[in-house]
Amino acid sequence: MVKNMSSSMIRESFIQFFEDKQHTRVPSSSLIPYGDQTLLFTNAGMVQFKDVFLGIKSLPYKRAVSAQKCVRAGGKHNDLENVGRTARHHTFFEMLGNFSFGDYFKREAILYSWEYLTEVLELPKDKLYVTVYIDDDEAFQLWQEIAGIPSCRIIRLGEKDNFWSMGETGPCGPCSEIFIDRGEERSCGASECGIGKCDCDRWCELWNLVFMQYDRDEDGNLSLLPKPSIDTGMGLERVSAVMQGVDSNFETDLLRPIISSIEEKTEQKYYADDRGFPFRVISDHIRACTFLIADGVLPSNEGRGYVLRRIMRRAIRYCKVLGFEKPILHELVPVVVSIMGKTYPSIKDMQEYIQEVIRTEEERFIETLNEGMKIVNDIIDNLKSRDELIIKGEDAFKLYDTYGFPLDLTEEIANENGLSVDRIGFEKEMEKQREKARSARIENVKGTLSTQVIERFEELPSVEFTGYNTLSDTGEIIALINNNKLVDRFSGEDEIIIVLDRTPFFAESGGQVGDIGYMENNTSLVRVIDTLSFYGKAAHICKIEKGLLKIGDKLNTYVNKEFRYSTARNHTATHLLHKALREVLGDQVKQSGSFVSASRLRFDFNHFSALSNEEIEEIEKIVNNKILENIPVEVKKTTVQEALKQGAIALFGEKYGEEVRVVSINTYSKELCGGTHVNNTGEIGLFKIVSEGSIGSGLRRIEAITGLTIIDKFKEMENKIKEISKTLNVNPKDIIKRINELEENIKIKGKEISSLRNKLSNVIVDRLIVNANKVNNSLIICSKVDAFNIEELRNMADIAKDKVDSAVIILGAIIGNRINFVVKVTDDLVRRNVHAGQIAKEVAVVVGGSGGGRADMAQAGGKELNNTDKALEIGEQIVRNMIV
Repeated sequence: MVKNMSSSMIRESFIQFFEDKQHTRVPSSSLIPYGDQTLLFTNAGMVQFKDVFLGIKSLPYKRAVSAQKCVRAGGKHNDLENVGRTARHHTFFEMLGNFSFGDYFKREAILYSWEYLTEVLELPKDKLYVTVYIDDDEAFQLWQEIAGIPSCRIIRLGEKDNFWSMGETGPCGPCSEIFIDRGEERSCGASECGIGKCDCDRWCELWNLVFMQYDRDEDGNLSLLPKPSIDTGMGLERVSAVMQGVDSNFETDLLRPIISSIEEKTEQKYYADDRGFPFRVISDHIRACTFLIADGVLPSNEGRGYVLRRIMRRAIRYCKVLGFEKPILHELVPVVVSIMGKTYPSIKDMQEYIQEVIRTEEERFIETLNEGMKIVNDIIDNLKSRDELIIKGEDAFKLYDTYGFPLDLTEEIANENGLSVDRIGFEKEMEKQREKARSARIENVKGTLSTQVIERFEELPSVEFTGYNTLSDTGEIIALINNNKLVDRFSGEDEIIIVLDRTPFFAESGGQVGDIGYMENNTSLVRVIDTLSFYGKAAHICKIEKGLLKIGDKLNTYVNKEFRYSTARNHTATHLLHKALREVLGDQVKQSGSFVSASRLRFDFNHFSALSNEEIEEIEKIVNNKILENIPVEVKKTTVQEALKQGAIALFGEKYGEEVRVVSINTYSKELCGGTHVNNTGEIGLFKIVSEGSIGSGLRRIEAITGLTIIDKFKEMENKIKEISKTLNVNPKDIIKRINELEENIKIKGKEISSLRNKLSNVIVDRLIVNANKVNNSLIICSKVDAFNIEELRNMADIAKDKVDSAVIILGAIIGNRINFVVKVTDDLVRRNVHAGQIAKEVAVVVGGSGGGRADMAQAGGKELNNTDKALEIGEQIVRNMIV
């Protein structure tokens, strides 16, 4: 009998156990793996230690333990489609892990895992099995020696199952997995049922121990690492199911309360079989949504935001399956918070914000879900009537593009109906759309270096940056690059890249542009037009005004003061803006990008709605008040851990070393930042937001100006006001009054024109009626007319219909670059099966367009203007046939 433990008890007992083994407790990192472009989400406990394992970064401790929040949905590790279908797959889960960075290895890892499982959790030893890599004799022997596991319960498996790699090259090694036999009653019943042979619920994998002992080179050769390491991972949900004696992760205290809440809201009972599938999907997905939003992800159409949208919309769809027609998913957030808010306080602090984001997405999707489902059902019905089994790629793309259906949602609906989706066709349609936006996603590369140059460039000594304390210095040339080649000397008109051993020029990074200025010595003068960062070294993009440069030459360097100070004003203002946004909009606001130059600043942040005028004014007021307070701006160096403890904000996408710069504006703002700043806020002068808008779903952008740039902006506006007042022939203070008078006059004239055009329409219609053909006592009014817009064309048709007892009216008018038709049928002819929509469809074909509508009224249109008369002739003939 296994003792019962709550998930909270298990989590804490695990961490405490390893703390007693001299491991440092490390908090869970964000679900967004900052600085790692290879991953969409943090999907394992080792992700935050990746640079340590790669030897790029060192830590003050050699042993660590963590409970890491993880998401596996999208990319290589994607469990989305399995969620709800099995007892143990999730999009969001917690991974318990212990780590050794070149300290202990296999023996201790095996000893600790066995001790924790059998002595702390008190799992029955005779129910535990392990797997080892097929060639790992050491692990095979250690399991027998330390744990006393007989060889018959140690299974050797191949590279696919028991060899772990960080990538194609780099650290890797064999792994050993610990399973528990949950009893024959949970067996799949297959004759080959067993670990490595099937994936049934009898054999539950608890823990994976990775022995990182090799380094794999580009040719696939393995060499021993000088300091082997340990990386382990155990799913909290799985071990909770075992400790709580339940058949499924969904019945643990981590998920069952959510399912119970869904039961209450639906007044439906949950079942562990297929009937409970929607409950399981919703309970899993609401956890993923809650934690992703808390970590700064918002629903959008690309990247992480698109994965969140897919998860959210899949859950919304299953809410509808359970009978919900109104937004309900957001109401489950408090249940998630009640379960996990103590361990992860951020979701408790941001509960209202998380609910609002989900509710907004629900409202958006529900608007199109019903209509989209009608389209899906029509497609499915048509396919089944033709005995076809594949939804066309263009149909799937239409559902995605028009109704917001992610492809996997369409595939899921198709599978439920025994169909599949043409993925290749869908991707072709997607590629057409991607092509339009591809240029926006390609980074602007100002220079391209060959592999040979890069290798030599990386071998150069480090460059000392002196620009925090001075704007002038002297440096020695250590590299010259021209036309993608390293050169020893250079003179000429082409651009030349100069690398010095020390420089006061700030190289573009962290959103701040690079410095400009000049360099000189007794024989040469060089203009610096930009400063970039190439592989960690400041690269000055230059034009030689005179002289010859050689490797080893000394140059006196001078940064453009006005440019630097203007950039510094904007950078410090960006910090004030960031803090003001969080004050006005909430602490959930996170920076997602920035651009700081001498002329302006741009700040991108997550927020799900446009800012009101009142919010913008409040933000400007806060920033300008802080400028007037003339607060000192202080810079200190410390460790990342200490900076975060002091409340400093670490920004999105930045990768920090152990030592960081903390820029503090008194106690008001504190951020990790490597940029240049003013000495006190008063130097900024003034702050003004010039624009605020959307740059994608859930992302906003503010552009602002400071200092003398605002004076220039005021002068520009002043000149425009003078020009407007001159044009209107009024005093500047009377401009608004004059505009209101003009608007009123335009309205009056518009009504007069409308009245005249209506009278003209009546005259035109009277002539059409007089000249109309009559068939079986019904008129056929079919003609091309002049109309200002489609509303006027409809009005003419209505006038004609009101003036006759029995008629079919077909009027056509060229409006813009299209020929438009309006078809009207009187009630008596509708009863005789004369159908306006059918007539409109036939007419539209002639002009290469489309048409349709109701029996009594319809519209058509196309771009083949030369076929207008022919279309009217065919329309009249169709009417004759119908009436006769």
